[in-house]
Amino acid sequence: MKKLFKGFAVAAALTVSAGGALNAHANTDSLDKILEQVKQNRISEGKINKAREQEFLSDRADKQALLNKAKRDLAAEKARGERLNKQFKQNEVTLAEKETELLNAQGTLGEMFGVVRRNAAEAIGSIEASIISAEKPGRSEVLRSLAAAKELPTTRELEELWIAFQTEMTESAKISTFESEVAELSGDINVKQVTRIGNFNLITKDGYVVYDPENKQIVPLGKQPASDVLAKVTDLLNTPANQYTPFVIDPTRGAILRLNTQRATVEERWHQGGTVGYIITVLLGLGALIAVIRFLDLMMVGSKIKSQIKNASNPSDNNPLGRVLKVYHDNLNQDVENLELKLDEAILRETPRIEAGINVIKILAAIAPLLGLLGTVIGMIMTFESITLFGTGDPKLMADQISLALVTTALGLIAALPLILMHAVVAGRSKSIVHILDEQSAGIIATHAEKERA
Repeated sequence: MKKLFKGFAVAAALTVSAGGALNAHANTDSLDKILEQVKQNRISEGKINKAREQEFLSDRADKQALLNKAKRDLAAEKARGERLNKQFKQNEVTLAEKETELLNAQGTLGEMFGVVRRNAAEAIGSIEASIISAEKPGRSEVLRSLAAAKELPTTRELEELWIAFQTEMTESAKISTFESEVAELSGDINVKQVTRIGNFNLITKDGYVVYDPENKQIVPLGKQPASDVLAKVTDLLNTPANQYTPFVIDPTRGAILRLNTQRATVEERWHQGGTVGYIITVLLGLGALIAVIRFLDLMMVGSKIKSQIKNASNPSDNNPLGRVLKVYHDNLNQDVENLELKLDEAILRETPRIEAGINVIKILAAIAPLLGLLGTVIGMIMTFESITLFGTGDPKLMADQISLALVTTALGLIAALPLILMHAVVAGRSKSIVHILDEQSAGIIATHAEKERA
């Protein structure tokens, strides 16, 4: 059709051209040529259209053949599907019959299979968490295969289950030493000699370590137990195999040791007292220092007074009694009343030196518990402030404030008790010295009075 339209367009163009030529030159020969060309184009277009019609008919026949083939294939597949469906149903019946035969053939073995699978599944967790796995890794793989198996276990697999349980029981009664990688707190991994105490604890020369079953790695404790417990670790490592030594074990396989790392030491509790706790500690140290200095000084004074009593006729200026006796020797000509006043004055002059610092100890002993009470009040104020801001959902938010409230009270009492005791000791010592001075003074006055009567 497109070529036909093109031929008509050419013919029209030639006609217009011919018309122009006719009008211009009136040439009849050109018109004949144009007519002849139009006829030839019509014949040519007819042949093309016929060829195209034949091609269309041919394609139609091919498409019909394909359609017929597809219909035959569809019918064949439907027939095959019906056959497979019948076969599937038949196979289901056969499979059910075979399963029944298998159950009948197994008999009590099926119950045994269930017991094996259950025990294997239950043993996986305990064996993986056991510290024996730190020395003997990979023991749970056989148990995993048994727990996931769908067929009856073989004799070898049953023996492996038996060996797994027997190994756990046997090794739990042994002390074994082996080399293994141990993770340090710094993140480094070093190979160390590890000693396993049954199924309870792992130790190295540095102290206790624990087994991490998730990462399958031996890791150190964040904080080791007390020094007396660690000393038993050293004793055990240095004890020959044929001898016995006491040792502290953790029957919870490390749970108590991990909890011990969260327990605050004495130093940590002291720091929990904060600024108030530091002030109380300074007061305790200052009071103790004053008490020790005064006690030593009074001990020296008492010793000198004892020496002076033995040599009363030769008074010395290096002790209170000597200075009092010197006043007596300087006033031998005085009467009893004046001499008594002179000696009382000398004793009063010596008393402040003897009692120096004792009242300071008493004041510090009274201030310490008051500061502890102040810390308690501050801690409770901070606690209520935390409750106001964050509520009571997380007690850890109030732990620091409660620690401040309790620790400062304890520190105040701890400081007050020894200060009161030291004050009592020092005050008693000073009173005994003053009593000696009064006693000697009274004796001197009595002797002088007797001389006057004579």
